[in-house]
Amino acid sequence: MTSTIAPRVRTLVLLLLAATGLLLAGAGPVSAHAALTGSDPRQGAVVDKAPQQVSLTFSEKVALADDSLRVLDPKGKRVDRGDPAGTGGTTYSVKLHSGLPDGTYTVTYQVVSEDSHPVAGAYTFSIGAPSKTSVSVDDQAAGGGVVGVLYGFGRYVSYAGFIVLVGGAAFVLGCWRGGTAVRSMQRLVVSGWLALTAATLGLLLVRGSYTGSGKVGDIFDLDLLGQVLQTKTGAALVSRLLLLAAAALFIAVLFGAYDKRDDEEKRDLTFGLAIGGSVVAAGLAASWAMSEHASTGLQAGLAMPVDVLHLLAVAGWLGGLTALLVALYRAPVETPVDGAAVRRFSRLAFGSVLTLVVTGVYQSWRQLGSWSAFTGTRYGQLLLVKIGLVVLLVGIAWISRRWTARLAESGAAVSAEAAEEGESEADADADVEKERVTSGAVTSAATTESGAADTGAGSERAAQLARQRAAVDTARRKRERDADPNRFGLRRSVLAEAGVAVVLLAVTTMLTSTEPGRTEEQAAEASSSATTEANAAGALTLDMSFDTGGEDGKGVVRIDLDPARSGANEMHVYVLRPNGRAFDIPEVKVAFTLEAQDIGPLPVVPDHISTGHWSASGVQIPMAGDWKIAVTVRTSDIDQATVSKNAQIG
Repeated sequence: MTSTIAPRVRTLVLLLLAATGLLLAGAGPVSAHAALTGSDPRQGAVVDKAPQQVSLTFSEKVALADDSLRVLDPKGKRVDRGDPAGTGGTTYSVKLHSGLPDGTYTVTYQVVSEDSHPVAGAYTFSIGAPSKTSVSVDDQAAGGGVVGVLYGFGRYVSYAGFIVLVGGAAFVLGCWRGGTAVRSMQRLVVSGWLALTAATLGLLLVRGSYTGSGKVGDIFDLDLLGQVLQTKTGAALVSRLLLLAAAALFIAVLFGAYDKRDDEEKRDLTFGLAIGGSVVAAGLAASWAMSEHASTGLQAGLAMPVDVLHLLAVAGWLGGLTALLVALYRAPVETPVDGAAVRRFSRLAFGSVLTLVVTGVYQSWRQLGSWSAFTGTRYGQLLLVKIGLVVLLVGIAWISRRWTARLAESGAAVSAEAAEEGESEADADADVEKERVTSGAVTSAATTESGAADTGAGSERAAQLARQRAAVDTARRKRERDADPNRFGLRRSVLAEAGVAVVLLAVTTMLTSTEPGRTEEQAAEASSSATTEANAAGALTLDMSFDTGGEDGKGVVRIDLDPARSGANEMHVYVLRPNGRAFDIPEVKVAFTLEAQDIGPLPVVPDHISTGHWSASGVQIPMAGDWKIAVTVRTSDIDQATVSKNAQIG
C-alpha cells in the first residue's frame, strides 16, 4: 500500500494543474459583469447635429478613471473634453468639443464594474452622414492576455489557500485534536496560509494592470498600486492581509502551545481557539463577499452574509476533506487518525453540504433570475456543471460514510482484542520478571568482573538493537494498518472525493469571473429595446439565424440599415451567439437583390469594427422596393452558410 501513495498524490496534483490550465486557458478575457444597456447617441445612430456629450448607461454602477470614456473622430483624434462623470444612477457621460464635423465617431469605454471586474467595449455613431474611420477597436477587451491569466491563477490559488487553511484548521480542532502534534497536518495548514498570503499580495500587485492597460510592465507600477488601494477591491485585499496576520497567531497557538497544555487547560484553549478562529475565518470569507458578486445587484444586504456562509461551508467540506486525505496517507503509525475522528468529520461535512445546498439555491436564483438562463447563458451552463460535480461529490461522500462506519466497527473490535492481549502479556511479563530476578541473584556474582569490561560495548550494541527493533515494529504496525480493508477503502473514496473537489474548485473560480445570467439577459433585453427604437425611427433591422455545421457554427446575424431608403445608407452587421453574446468569425458578406426589377445581386463587404461587429458606409440602394438581403457567414476555412430575408426598403 505504501508504494502506491506517492503515485496517487502525484496524480491528484497533475489533475489540479490540468483543470486549472484548461479552465484558465479557455476563459479568455473575463466576461463583463456590468453590461452596457443604453447609450446616447445610440449605437449606429446618424444624428443631424453634433451632440454636446456622450452618455452610457450600464446595468450596475461602475468605477471610472480619467480616460474611461473616450470619443474619437474618423482620424482617431480624441474629441472628448474633461473627465467622465456620473449623471445619476448608472448613467455616465463625457463632454464633447463644440463644432464637430460630419463623419463617423467611435466611443470606447473601459470601466470597472461594482463587483470588481473590468468591462471594455466600443461602438460608433455618425454626425450628418457616415464616413470611413481609421479607428480600430479590435483590441477593446478587458482582463485578457498574460496579466489576465496571472490574475485568474491568483484568484484560484487564493480560494484554494483559504479552503485548505480554514478547513484544515477546523478538521484538527473539531475532529482530530491529536493532529496538532502531527507534522504533516502542520505543514498542510501552514501551506494554506502561505498560499493565501502570497496570492493576496500578488493580486494587489496585478490588480492595477488587470483593470487598466493589461501590460505586464505595469504590474510593479507604484502609482497604480496606490490607485488600487483606494478602491473597494483594494480595501478588501488589505483587510484580508490583516486577517491573515491574526490567522498566523491562531496557527502558532494551535500547533505550538496547545499540545503542551494539560487536559483542563486544553478545554479552555479549545473554546478560545474555536471562537477566535471562527471570527478570523468569517472575516476572510467576507473579504470576497464585500467586493465581488454578492456586494452588488439584488438584495446585496442579504447576499453578502449568505456568501460568507457559503464560503465557510465550502472550506469546512473540501478543506476538511483535504486534511482527512493527508491524515489517512501521511499520519505516523504512532498517532493514526481513528474512526471517531472520521465520524466527527462526516458530521461536519454533512452540515456543510446542507449549508451549501441552501445558500447555493439562493445564490443561483439571485444570479440567474430565470430558468432559461440555465441553458441560455454561460453562467448558467457553468452552474449546471458545478451542480453535477457537487452531486457526484455527494455520491462519493456517501460511499466514504459507509467505509467510515466499517472502520469504526473494526476499530472497536481491535481495541477489545488489544485489551485482552494486553492483560495476557502483563501476566506473562510478571512470570518472566520473577524468573529473571531469581536467576539474576545466582549469576550476578559470577558476572560482575567480566561484565564491567564489556559495559561500554554492550550498551552501544543494545541501543543499536533497540533502534532496529523499533523500526521493524513500526514497519510491521504500518503494514497491519495499511492492510485493513476498511482503511484502504476509505483512502480510495476520499482520494476520489479530493480529485472531484479540485475540478469543482476550478469551476467555482470560473463562475466568480463570469457574467451572471441575470445581467446577461438584461443586456440582451436592452439590445432588443434599442432595436425596437431603431425600427420606430425608420431604420431597418433584420435577424437571421445561421448554422454552418461546424464547431461554434450556430448563431444569429443582425443587419441594421439606416435610414433604409433609396440612396446612401449606413449598414451595421452583428454576429451573435444563440445567447446574444457577440463573437467574431472569419468573414461576413452581404448582397442586395431586387428580383422584381432584375437588379443585383449588389455585393457589400463590410469592414470589421469590433468583436462581432462589421460596418459599411454609403451602401447605395438604387430604388425603393422589396429587396432580398442575403448574408454569407464563414465560421472556418470550410464552414459557411448563406441566409436571406426580404424587406421593404424605401
